[in-house]
Amino acid sequence: MKKVYYLKTCSTCIRILKELNLPSDFVLQDIKTEEITVKQLEHMKSLAGSYEALFSKKSKLYKEMDLKNQTLEERDYKQYILEYYTFLSRPVVIINDTIFIGNSKQVVERAKNVINNSRK
Repeated sequence: MKKVYYLKTCSTCIRILKELNLPSDFVLQDIKTEEITVKQLEHMKSLAGSYEALFSKKSKLYKEMDLKNQTLEERDYKQYILEYYTFLSRPVVIINDTIFIGNSKQVVERAKNVINNSRK
């Protein structure tokens, strides 16, 4: 499976998608217009190791809801991501059984290397 979960309205996601120069066999899912399903989130968690790894603590909503002062458990992270798409750390790139989460330079570079190596 080759898939990217992203936000079409996020300039960072769009810039990263252009940078990755994805082959046509990738499926793109705009998480604002096509909500993440429980099954999709559980698959991402199985690759990432935890829901917390998928959770964005940089989200504006994270601060507004004062979640940093609460003790969150895995089920909480899962529920928040399912309820509010903004809590998913974006973009999430899945290439077969490898997941790349977020927009850090290192994560994007590793994803780009895997994509480029798969073209050879």
